[in-house]
Amino acid sequence: MTQNRRFLLRRRPQGEPVPEDFELVTEPLPELADGQFLIRNHYASLDPAMRGWMDDADSYMPPIPLGAPVRASTIGVVEASKAEGFAPGQWVMGLNGIEDYSIGAVGGFTQPIDPGLVPSVTNYLSLFGAVGMTAYFGLFEVCEPNPGDTVLVSGAAGAVGSIVGQLAKIHGCRTIGIAGGAAKCARLTERYGFDVAIDYRGKDEAALTAEIAAAAPNGVDVIFENVGGIILDAGLMNLNMHARVGLCGLISEYNSAEPVGARNLWRLIVKRASIRGLLVADYVARFGEGAAKMGEWAAQGKINIDEHIDEGIENAYPAFMRLFSGSNQGKMILKI
Repeated sequence: MTQNRRFLLRRRPQGEPVPEDFELVTEPLPELADGQFLIRNHYASLDPAMRGWMDDADSYMPPIPLGAPVRASTIGVVEASKAEGFAPGQWVMGLNGIEDYSIGAVGGFTQPIDPGLVPSVTNYLSLFGAVGMTAYFGLFEVCEPNPGDTVLVSGAAGAVGSIVGQLAKIHGCRTIGIAGGAAKCARLTERYGFDVAIDYRGKDEAALTAEIAAAAPNGVDVIFENVGGIILDAGLMNLNMHARVGLCGLISEYNSAEPVGARNLWRLIVKRASIRGLLVADYVARFGEGAAKMGEWAAQGKINIDEHIDEGIENAYPAFMRLFSGSNQGKMILKI
């Protein structure tokens, strides 16, 4: 290819993103400078965090500039190189854009990967990438579960949540997962090994609080939170003494025009519990450790991972929006 298709952010979404917030353009291939290499992107990871990067707000990463490609974790192949350590034909993974070609540089986020070490190269965007490492370090380092604990996972059928539940079971915990719809709840118990699945659809906070209480009559020791809103509030009403809440995401609030927030934080006082935010970037230096354990458990058949791959950069918008409708069946990946 001599042209570069790029999925650009044209304006800041107000609430739920709409197609007019983006534009697919075709531009000439960029020229390489010394120390740079050209990546032909094959796959892009689509994650809820990308919605926050589209806002002009202070966060752990700068906002995506208007007119720039939507930022995403990608895997691809080096097409050309003027950089030591990056040779044509080499597979790499990094934080680039949803575009056919990206420019990488020595010392940047992009690093070589070996597709021969995993069943599918896309696993570097799921089990062996940021998703799997978020689950691993978020559960074990932030939530600190003990064998026998009851672990409540929201967004449990999602990419991170489904792995968290399986890791908690490996660790000897009892697991309760919250998901939307009968099909996803069935997958929680039948494929991911959760002890109990709770369908949040059509239920208010009081109903969810009661259903969690029925599933965990002795209380909840760990909450791995991906959703926020009334689901977090219902979980907080069921905390045990000295429970730990790991705050990974708040997907129910990302498209809200008005701040939502949790209303039952007072339960942390009553139960002398703790809540802690988690960000996988804090553990990059230890990814090798996490990936080794994940590989061991996967080889033993203790972890199942599902990937939902939509094809075509022209489908970037509807594929991204699956994250908010819940229509994806596994880790959401775009084959560019």
